[in-house]
Amino acid sequence: MTPDLDAVSSLQVTGAGPARGSLQVPGDKSISHRAVMMAAMAYGPTVITGLSRGQDVTHTLRAVERFGVIVTDVGEGRVRVEGPIRHEPADVLDHGNAGTGIRLMAGVCAGIDGLSVLTGDRFLRRRPMDRIAEPLRSMGATIDGRERGRLAPLVVRGGGLTGITYAPKVASAQVKSAVLLAGLSAQGPTTVEEIHPTRRHTEEMLAGFGARVRVDGHAVTVEPSELTGTDVAVSGDPSQAAFWAVAALLADQGEVVVQDLYTGYGRSDFVGVLERMGADIDFDLATRTLTVRASKLRAVELTAEDIPGIVDEVPVLALAAAVAEGTTVISGAGDLRAKESDRIASTAAMLRAFGVQVTETEDGMVIEGVSRLRPARVDSHGDHRIAMTAAVAGACAAEGTTVIDGWDSVATSYPAFAADLVRLTGAGAEPGA
Repeated sequence: MTPDLDAVSSLQVTGAGPARGSLQVPGDKSISHRAVMMAAMAYGPTVITGLSRGQDVTHTLRAVERFGVIVTDVGEGRVRVEGPIRHEPADVLDHGNAGTGIRLMAGVCAGIDGLSVLTGDRFLRRRPMDRIAEPLRSMGATIDGRERGRLAPLVVRGGGLTGITYAPKVASAQVKSAVLLAGLSAQGPTTVEEIHPTRRHTEEMLAGFGARVRVDGHAVTVEPSELTGTDVAVSGDPSQAAFWAVAALLADQGEVVVQDLYTGYGRSDFVGVLERMGADIDFDLATRTLTVRASKLRAVELTAEDIPGIVDEVPVLALAAAVAEGTTVISGAGDLRAKESDRIASTAAMLRAFGVQVTETEDGMVIEGVSRLRPARVDSHGDHRIAMTAAVAGACAAEGTTVIDGWDSVATSYPAFAADLVRLTGAGAEPGA
């Protein structure tokens, strides 16, 4: 196993065996994006510990530097960010493959008196941006882009905002966050009323930076506020832990312990789903430790009310469903078609490659459980979660050799995933042909 596997375009995994052992996963990516942006908006320095080391967050760090914010690596896994943002960015803000990064940064830029240009890689540039452009325009920002602002690159002329009350058409923490970040510099309060409550990263962190923010049922309101720098400790990403939870479940004698996980609202919902499937799984909130043991799984039905809390974990939960007894039905997940890939289509294609019968629907899929998987060749479609799910399947549930094309997408969120996979499973891993 060599570090070069982090960046290979194709990975070959030879399994299958149980996942056993303990580990810590990278810092929570969603929290990391928000910590960097709020630190950049805040007066005074912020020291962030445990920041995600993936490319997505690195792009956010480079983006805030374009505003003149000082970013310093102070060692021992700590990054110092010293704001506040005082002027428009000196250059284009390139967010790579980070949908969270570009959408939240659009909210930041909307509140700045000046011109900002936001873009990303070829995958990001085809993801919908109108969901954040619409409310930001209602607040007074001028936003343009390809297809009238539906797609990046986005051009944002900010400043002079007025607070609004906005009800997003889809349950999206990204939309909520973009509007709340813009609301910090608007005249009057800004309220987001959600159809289903989403993860509360932004409102929790805004309070930590001293913003005037309140939550009332499904509504979140922020008053015009100046942020003050503070120290932020980023715990492990539960979405990354979900891969190791399912890895432990796929083979006899599997047992994995994941330590130091984030325990905020809505981030451990995948644990409840796996419990409903019959998994031997425990998330100790006091110690922030997840323990999972091999289990016989049964099918489950997931609906629109479940999806906001498992939006990032659907591919790996679909893998668990593929080896569960019975038929799993996932619905109300139409927003997954606008992720790094069309995540409904790419998840269904991945499972079919492993020999699973999957019927794709407009807003989900129907998965028929099988007794075992066959080795496969899988195209990640530039989606890190598809790539990592396929690697878990190949290492733990498909005897023989599995090849994942587009493996380099994993570096956006979990650069050491291949190394951890080999250590926990004993699988072989090498560049694919």
